[in-house]
Amino acid sequence: MSEKQTVPLIGRIAVQLKMITMEQLREATTRQGLDPDKRLGDIFLELGFLSETQMQKIQQVQRDLVIKHRAKQGLSGRTVPAREAPSAVVERVRSGVTDKRAERAVPPEPPSPAATTSPAPAASPAPAASPAPAASPAPAASPAPAASPAPAPSPVAPPQAAPATPAAEPVVSAPPAQAAGQDPAASVPEAALDKDDDGGSLELPLVAPSEADLQRLHTLLQEAVVAGASDIHVHAGATPKLRVNGELQETRATPLAAEEAESLVLSALTPEQRADLSRHGELDLCYDVAGIGRFRTNVYRQQRGFDAVFRSIPAHPPSFEDLRLPNVLAKHTNYHQGMVLVTGPAGCGKSSTMAALVNLVNEEREEHILTIEDPIEYVHKSKRCLVNQRHAGRHTASFARALRGALREDPDIIVIGELRDLETISLAMTAAETGHFVLATLHTNNAVRTINRMIGAFPSNQQDQVRTMLSESLRAVISQRLVVAKDGSGRVPAFELLVVNKAISNLVREQKTVQIRSAIQTGGARGMFLLEQSLNELVQSGTITREEALRHAEEKKLIQGS
Repeated sequence: MSEKQTVPLIGRIAVQLKMITMEQLREATTRQGLDPDKRLGDIFLELGFLSETQMQKIQQVQRDLVIKHRAKQGLSGRTVPAREAPSAVVERVRSGVTDKRAERAVPPEPPSPAATTSPAPAASPAPAASPAPAASPAPAASPAPAASPAPAPSPVAPPQAAPATPAAEPVVSAPPAQAAGQDPAASVPEAALDKDDDGGSLELPLVAPSEADLQRLHTLLQEAVVAGASDIHVHAGATPKLRVNGELQETRATPLAAEEAESLVLSALTPEQRADLSRHGELDLCYDVAGIGRFRTNVYRQQRGFDAVFRSIPAHPPSFEDLRLPNVLAKHTNYHQGMVLVTGPAGCGKSSTMAALVNLVNEEREEHILTIEDPIEYVHKSKRCLVNQRHAGRHTASFARALRGALREDPDIIVIGELRDLETISLAMTAAETGHFVLATLHTNNAVRTINRMIGAFPSNQQDQVRTMLSESLRAVISQRLVVAKDGSGRVPAFELLVVNKAISNLVREQKTVQIRSAIQTGGARGMFLLEQSLNELVQSGTITREEALRHAEEKKLIQGS
């Protein structure tokens, strides 16, 4: 059996529904190989690849696929001993509870005593003995007619159907898969996953939007841009909301009915994007509106109907002055080899800071910049540099695939929208080691956690080697927050900056990352500073209040003032 066929069904469904990538599946199965007692579903949840809601969706698809496959093999309506129902499999994965009870494939069909008498049919092959006198070839055809009465309530039919469908045997015999710590439903052939319901397509019904809906949406987006909103929320059953300076605000519009919200959302999509949304229930894209702006957009189906969130992206990449970035960050665009990471929680301005760094390189150097993003946010025109931007999932299958190809595309600077998984992190480090300057973002709160996250993404038996690679390739970690200004005019960035020198490299290599924070605090002469030091400067200059600084500080005792 090939490696592809041995992937548990839960993994194949998650990939088919585009809930995870193949790289994430490989990472999860690799971890399962290191700990065979762990189920793949548990690993997906631990790594954050799947949410509880997504597990419920997989549960439904998995149940339908297994039942349909059994029906095709003549197993519909029969009792399956020593076999967990697919819903129980996924529920157990979600809850972490092991349930060994045998369950029936189709609950309404067999009565409850059937489960306890399931050995009886095995003892009643008296009718099954009728094919036995088939010493001559003629009675060999008798199983074919015998299969037709399979829907009849007679308990004799299942034993007769079993010899006619030897391919169904792995589906019934669950104990070997359970012993291996795998999903018992993993033996459903991949063909069943590929053909049944088009790989688990939702096929959601969609309304047809009008030109008036498109105009209303553009008006809403225009008003949001004028108000300085970073995000625009269109929700069924609620008024549209704007996020201004990190806070959600109501608009003056009346609540949108489900059909009204759906029409507004769908008016922004092409026919191909609507088909994709109908199939999967969610969609990522970037939406350009001439004269208004560019919006990173996510459309998704929820309980009340279709919703969308539009993240406003300026038409031109920002400058250091626009973002109030400290000039000390500029020198970290001068590397010709190595890796610089921009980190922070969601919504802290990582993408904008990254765009400002790329724009500075584009204006000052004459090299080839290759970006890999999902989706493309800021559009960089070639200035002194040649800039090529690729959308993972549109222009290329994934971040990892684009990175493998990038090494043959003669880039000088590789910009990665997000280090999402083990393979992407590994390829980014390899690119940094092989003579490229890599700029990337990561969802971590400070420099120390960034290094630990990079190392912890790898299996334990590879981490010593990774520490060495990271200590040699990492150049700087820029961690940031957005803090509300004292005068209420908006938000200003506060930073933590780690510059990797020989001392920091040794701490990384020798597993002493806990000491890095102290090294940053005392490394002011080398350009390093903690987040708390940056917050103190903003407090002393009157830019932010001390209360706001305390809200963002990790060590509140370091915030000065009374």
